[in-house]
Amino acid sequence: MSQYIERYQRRKLISSYFSVVLSIALVLFLLGVLGLLVLNTKKLADHFKEQITISVFLKDNAKPVEIDQLQKSLALAEYTKSAEYISKEDAAEQYSEDIGENFVEFLGYNPLQNSIDVHLKADFVSPEQIEQIAGDLASKTYVEEVSYDKPLIELLNDNARKISLWILVASAIFTVIAVLLINSSIRLSIYSKRFIIKTMQMVGATKTFIRRPFIWTNIKLGMVGAVVALIALGILIYYINKNFPELDLFNEYVVLIFLFVGVFGLGVVISWASTHFATQRFLNLRTDDLYY
Repeated sequence: MSQYIERYQRRKLISSYFSVVLSIALVLFLLGVLGLLVLNTKKLADHFKEQITISVFLKDNAKPVEIDQLQKSLALAEYTKSAEYISKEDAAEQYSEDIGENFVEFLGYNPLQNSIDVHLKADFVSPEQIEQIAGDLASKTYVEEVSYDKPLIELLNDNARKISLWILVASAIFTVIAVLLINSSIRLSIYSKRFIIKTMQMVGATKTFIRRPFIWTNIKLGMVGAVVALIALGILIYYINKNFPELDLFNEYVVLIFLFVGVFGLGVVISWASTHFATQRFLNLRTDDLYY
C-alpha cells in the first residue's frame, strides 16, 4: 500500500513539474518569437522597401556610350542597391511570356523601350528622396521617362511606422501576460505544498531555509522550460532562414545571442521571483487560512 501511495505521489509530482515546464516553455517560445520580430522589424521593413523599383526608360536615339555611363553611375550611386539594364527585346520577350502570346508579331513592331531598373537602398525609400532622384534622372536628355509607384511607397512608409509602433505595444503587453502566466503556474505548484511549508515553519525552520529548495527547484524548471523554448525557437529560425534566405537571420549572430540569452534569463528571473513571492505568501498566512 505504501509503495502504491509513493508511486502515486511521484507521478503527481512529475505531472506537476511537467505542467510547469510546459507552461514556461510555451510562454517563453511565444515571447521569443515576438522578440525576434521586434529585433528584426527594421530588417523586414528594409527588405520590402528594397523591392521598390525605379524604371528609367531611355529614348530610342540614346547612344550606347550614354546608356553605359548612366548604368555605371547608377551602380556607383550611394542610393543604389542594384541597377539592371533591360533591352527592349528582353522586355518584349518577358511581356510575351506574361500575357501568353507574342504581341510583337501581332503589332508588327516592338513598342517597348530600353530601360534601367534601379533598386534603391532602404534608407533612401521615401517619397521626398525618390522624387528628387527621379527628377535628377529625368533631366538627362537621353532619358524619356522615369517611372515608379508613388502611392505604394507612401503606403509602405506609413505602414512600416504603424507596424513598428504596434509591435512595441504588443511586446510590452505580451511580456506582462507572460510574467502573469508563468507566475500562475508556479503559484499553483506551490499551493499544493502549502501545508508542508506551514509545517516546516511551525517546527522552527526559518523562512530562508523553507524558500531555498522551492526556489532552486523552480529555477531548474525555468531553465528546462527555457531550453525547450530555445530549441523550438531555433527550429523556427532555421525554417524561416531556409525559406526566406534574403532575411539572412543566421548572420545576425549578435541579435540571436541577445535574444537567446534574454529568453533564458527571463525564464530564470521570472521563476525565481514567482517562487519567492508565492512561498512568502504562504509563510505569512495563518494556519486557518490555508484551507481557503
